[in-house]
Amino acid sequence: MDIPVRLETPMLADGQECPSYELLSDFRCMPTAAEETRAMNQCYSVALATVYTLGIANPWASVAAATTPPDSSLITHHSPLTIHHSPGAAMKPTVEKIPFGKTAEGAEVDLFTLTNANGMKAKVTTYGGILTELDVPDRDGKLGNVVLGFDHLAGYLAGHPHFGATTGRVANRIAKGRFTLDGKEYKLAVNNGPNALHGGLKGFDKVVWKGVAKVTPDTAAVELTYLSKDGEEGYPGNLTTMVTYTLTNENELRIDYQATTDKPTPVNLTNHSYFNLGGPASGDVLDHELTIEADEYTPADDTLIPTGEIRSVKGTPLDFTKPAKIGSRIVQVADKTGGYDHNFVLRSKGGKLALAARAFEPKTGRVMEMYTTEPGVQLYTANFLDGKLKSKDGVPFRKHQAFCLEAQHFPDAVNHPDFPSIILRPGKTYTQTTIYKFSTR
Repeated sequence: MDIPVRLETPMLADGQECPSYELLSDFRCMPTAAEETRAMNQCYSVALATVYTLGIANPWASVAAATTPPDSSLITHHSPLTIHHSPGAAMKPTVEKIPFGKTAEGAEVDLFTLTNANGMKAKVTTYGGILTELDVPDRDGKLGNVVLGFDHLAGYLAGHPHFGATTGRVANRIAKGRFTLDGKEYKLAVNNGPNALHGGLKGFDKVVWKGVAKVTPDTAAVELTYLSKDGEEGYPGNLTTMVTYTLTNENELRIDYQATTDKPTPVNLTNHSYFNLGGPASGDVLDHELTIEADEYTPADDTLIPTGEIRSVKGTPLDFTKPAKIGSRIVQVADKTGGYDHNFVLRSKGGKLALAARAFEPKTGRVMEMYTTEPGVQLYTANFLDGKLKSKDGVPFRKHQAFCLEAQHFPDAVNHPDFPSIILRPGKTYTQTTIYKFSTR
């Protein structure tokens, strides 16, 4: 059985690629034909990371450069699984796992790289369940990162505006950090003006998740799990949460959420990725064309708490029912929020997977379609980035340099009985699926 593996191409001593090779499960180089013995005995390879297939982990790949020709009599099978590679062979989905550092408390953090058969990549860290990088082809087939983030853990530990993060236990805002459930009032940390935001001072974006890689012939995935204990950040109940990032061969990044509890508790999870389809170095996203499948939105007060009203987008700068540039009317909503930071009521009303939004970047030709089972989506246009945070290439992240499309139940739903409920009770399972699908035109 062939196992998908990400390896550097073996090289000869003169810098030329090995003509062909076979690697056994102990990762030693082995000649595949007698006439290639001398050449193959000079080759070396370095495994990039732990390789997974069908949920089975091989040992850490640790092949040293061969300074002397390996003795073929020493090559042994440590398992019945054989790894094959031939130059030009079709790629298979893979998952790589490498250490990403430690938190201040000493917790080890990993980084998983998902790669599909087309070469598209998604990098996810167990710290915060964060999507750190998403490499997507443009109309010329050139891969480029389309999300804001860092290539080192320190950037995330130092503080950031939820770049790529899994947010919860309750994403978005809860008015005055208070809610009443089954007759009991709960008080939360107030961390955004007078309100609670994105789960509190140490929400799901700041905890270390457990990650397990999953690979099928058509997908590469990482399954993240976390137990949020009763009383964490003021929320009731032990909440067991699983978030699975899956990269498909159709160039889809699929995020599936599940959660169960032993006490009634509010749950509203989302991903907070900052997208720029031209790449973080391309400038702002005001020329991106955006369509949102929503005829209504939830008006909010000056602290972005919904008033409870559902209002039509028609005749407002929130009307994205037809493609419009993000920047074409943004000045009309900049007085309160500096840009867009609004919850849209999707036509699908939630409960089934449906198209929610579509974005197009004209220079690269990249198209991103968003599908979700949620009833709402928050459009946010990175209104408070000021250039202090920078990418791995030193590019400052500035105002409107990205946009977020956050699948969700409505903000402050726990205090609005007329909004779709976010209360999860024992014996029930919270589920959500959101897909970001990429193509070009």
